[in-house]
Amino acid sequence: MTTAAQPPRPPRRTSPPRTRIGLWFGRPLASFHLIVTIAVLLTVLGLVMVLSASSAESFAADESGYALFTQQLIGVALGVVAFYVALRLPVRYLRKLSFPLFLVSITMLMLVLIPGIGAERQGARRWFDFGVVSFQPSELAKVALVLWGAHLLASRRSEHGNIKSLLVPLLPAGLLMCLLVVLQPNLSTAIALGIILVALLWFAGLNARLFGAVLMTGLALATVLAFTAGYRSNRVKAWLNPGEDTSGLSYQSTQAKYSLADGGLFGRGLGQSRAKWSYLPNAHNDFIFAIIGEELGTIGCLAVIGLFGLFVYTGLRIAMRSVDPFLRLLTAGATCWVFGQAMINISYVVGLLPVTGLQLPLVSYGGTSTAITLLMFGIIASAARHEPEAIAALHAGQEGRIARALKLPLPAVFSPQRAAMARSKSTRPTLAAQDRKRLEARRGKDGRGARAPEPGRTRVSSSRADTMSPASTDRRGDSLRGRARRSEPQRSEPSAGYPAGSRTSPRPRPEPQTSYRPRPEPQPGRPPVRSGERGYQR
Repeated sequence: MTTAAQPPRPPRRTSPPRTRIGLWFGRPLASFHLIVTIAVLLTVLGLVMVLSASSAESFAADESGYALFTQQLIGVALGVVAFYVALRLPVRYLRKLSFPLFLVSITMLMLVLIPGIGAERQGARRWFDFGVVSFQPSELAKVALVLWGAHLLASRRSEHGNIKSLLVPLLPAGLLMCLLVVLQPNLSTAIALGIILVALLWFAGLNARLFGAVLMTGLALATVLAFTAGYRSNRVKAWLNPGEDTSGLSYQSTQAKYSLADGGLFGRGLGQSRAKWSYLPNAHNDFIFAIIGEELGTIGCLAVIGLFGLFVYTGLRIAMRSVDPFLRLLTAGATCWVFGQAMINISYVVGLLPVTGLQLPLVSYGGTSTAITLLMFGIIASAARHEPEAIAALHAGQEGRIARALKLPLPAVFSPQRAAMARSKSTRPTLAAQDRKRLEARRGKDGRGARAPEPGRTRVSSSRADTMSPASTDRRGDSLRGRARRSEPQRSEPSAGYPAGSRTSPRPRPEPQTSYRPRPEPQPGRPPVRSGERGYQR
């Protein structure tokens, strides 16, 4: 039996799945809400874990389990204020404040090295001690470098600068800042500054070979500095041979691994850590990730890593959607800084890298670090509000309840002309000098080739001339003389005072093909003939 051939089926149209998560990520303000949510979750987690990890040490030192937690709470409060200020601060003010902030940070890094001004703790001079509150200027240097670097590179990119303009003065200034931080000594913060510098150069479009050379040079310098000090070389030896001296050089890293292994999949429970009872040094600061693994287990560790991964996705998404080059470079550089610092901290806790002392952002103990990181999160959240779709939604009245309660101002639409006017003259001294020379040369040429207007070329009616003041008559006469020069054909003979054929003599212009009729005088009782009407051609 033969069966009739069936017609071919049309191909199915594949469309992306319209899930709730996909629809939510497609909302105009999704990036802003993600940044705020990540900042809140990491900050709350950090407060809880600092209270849990530092309670035993605080009780042994001050007979109170809330001493270190109170200081961390003060840092969080200052950070929340800085977050709100960054949300309200316009982008043009960030660009104006970037270079002064960079100069202030350089000055503070120099002052902290002076004995009597900078406070020395554990052999390092890194803090300004104000009694109740201490401040670490190297944390402010991170924000200053990413702000000024993004402003500088955005200005140079918009002016079509070459490779030299991308590297100078950003690279020497960044290396100077790293050198001042290394002298404290604080190699871990210098590494964070290096991450910011490399990220800015990469996203600015630096050549791959030159970028590789800069990266390899930075790694070589970090390797050399790692073996110059005794405590740094001991950390490298403990990392290369972790089981050689478990009670000496490798004691801290070994105890951190024991804490992670003791937590298992679900952990021992919040507050039930045993390593914080003087077994693991700096449990509330550098090695707080080990306490998270012990109390919250592998699930808690994966949740922390997932939050930082979501932060990287959101930050790069904001950078890709930003129209302003300054916000694009700023968001990308800050995202690489926060994520790189988090990954270095987690890596040396689990044994993948030698111990460097970098803190886990928003989670580890440290009031200055927490406040500065929250300030940077506020700047990134402000950049999320400056996405084109977010601007359109906010101006359409879709700001939401939180924005209405906080009374956040509406973001301004990016304008290249306004951004060019906001550039600082200190960021482009060479270009400013070239523009000045070009302007002086143009003025000198105009002064040599200027001709005094010939009298009698134009006439002004006596009735209008009698009613006008002398100043207005001069201005009116100048405008009429200019109009008469444009309407009359130029003479081919050279002007007086210049030899024929010289460069300064005006070129003869060809005779116009069309004849122009003068503008008729207004008749009494009739409206004046305007430009564009029949019978008059300008």
